[in-house]
Amino acid sequence: MYLTQPLHRALQQHPDRVAVIDGDVQFTYARHIDRIARLAGALRAAGVNSGDRVAMHGLNSYRYLEYLMAVPWADAVLVPVNTRWSTAEVADSLLDAGVEVLIVDENFRSEVTEIQALCPQLRQVIYTGNDGQPGWLDYERCVADATAIEDARRGGDALAALFYTGGTTGRSKGVMLSHANLITSALGCAATGFLTTPAGRFLHSAPMFHLADLCMWAAQSLVGNTHAIVPSFEPTRVLTAIQQHEITDLFLVPTMIQMLIDHPQFDSFDLSSLRRFVYGASPISPKVLDRLLTLLPDVELAQAYGQTELSPVATLLGPADHRAVGPHRYSAGRAAPHSEIRVVRPDGADAATGEVGEIVSRGGHVMTGYWNMPEATAAAIREGWMHTGDAGYLDDEGFLFIADRIKDMIVSGGENVYSAEVEKALSTHPAVESCAVIGLPDDRFGERVHAVVVLHPGHGGLTPDELRDHCKTLIAGYKAPRSVEFVDALPLSGAGKVLKRTLRDAHA
Repeated sequence: MYLTQPLHRALQQHPDRVAVIDGDVQFTYARHIDRIARLAGALRAAGVNSGDRVAMHGLNSYRYLEYLMAVPWADAVLVPVNTRWSTAEVADSLLDAGVEVLIVDENFRSEVTEIQALCPQLRQVIYTGNDGQPGWLDYERCVADATAIEDARRGGDALAALFYTGGTTGRSKGVMLSHANLITSALGCAATGFLTTPAGRFLHSAPMFHLADLCMWAAQSLVGNTHAIVPSFEPTRVLTAIQQHEITDLFLVPTMIQMLIDHPQFDSFDLSSLRRFVYGASPISPKVLDRLLTLLPDVELAQAYGQTELSPVATLLGPADHRAVGPHRYSAGRAAPHSEIRVVRPDGADAATGEVGEIVSRGGHVMTGYWNMPEATAAAIREGWMHTGDAGYLDDEGFLFIADRIKDMIVSGGENVYSAEVEKALSTHPAVESCAVIGLPDDRFGERVHAVVVLHPGHGGLTPDELRDHCKTLIAGYKAPRSVEFVDALPLSGAGKVLKRTLRDAHA
């Protein structure tokens, strides 16, 4: 299969169905596909050849959706840009990928001159805004003037996209995903029946450069649903869009969920159209999950666990397990239809039931490798199994429980402490809005458990000792934070994950 295949099915079966809603802009599938074919023609006219890499640096928009389809339509490779990166980081990824054509929107116009200076191979900029620089191509003029071309039907094992990892644990790597990788993951998600609503409307509010949103885009495209778009996540904007456009399907990361349900006017919005709510990309606290279940009792919740290297889904937790009473509600679910899951010891042997080890996954969703990094690829993929770098354990029913990133595990006084367990205990305190736990050097214990905490407004009097005592009622004393730091906000990646490396660097 190939990423553009659903477009041909949509054109045959429901050309007049609304494909895209972006503010005042609405396109039917027929119009959407015509614009994609024309943009692909413009890319060819700009010198894009088979296998060339084309990047997009912009916020969510209908043009982003067109980019995602037009590039493979033109037989080229996608390179979505992390909008939270510095200009130098963006340029580094474009240089590494050998990107020659960059599509950029008005939000990042000011970065282009520096990017061009740092990327001598970048020969063409296509600008989506007004008043571009001399030498830049105008996006809308390209679409209007270009001749629509036939779909190259680039697919199968051909490279579909390079996704640069967020760099939370070191230098970013280019993850090579084929069309087969992405379609396998999307089909596995769609096959469950609980991630997409037939003839539904999905809201893109998580960043479209991130594979979590792109996987939902692919799954929704497979069934021909409508894509509604907001430029970026903002609680009022998302709640308004759900009400205005009668959104049925939604994906958010846990930090976004908390901001959404904490919105002071949450109850004043009509969210009755919502049918399915998918979350993932980072752990969710039990407190936030329980609130979400209470606030949206008629909405089916699903969690997806995985990583970019897995296209990105490895396990799924469905609606029935969310409603059931018991520990499975707080797990990462069981292997998705397209995925095998194991937990292994350092020697590669299977860990016992309940024993923490490294999570590995195998299947057609495993990346083809890291771009220009054969040694890193060989270290990550062994005998077909992708070694995730995540620590967790399986129970006797095959439910996966996430413990930590292996690199984030804290060894204090000879004992292993998993930050996720401490964060879960901290988050149950009513004063704690959000938190992150890291290990810091300690002369006595080797490492000490250090908590970085954001408090709800009006709880500034809470002391570290009170938090520590609270944790000791839930977890062993040696796991409780030995030091606590109160901050106004946690540093987040573009995908809404807490940047623990940034927190550690602050104490270096």
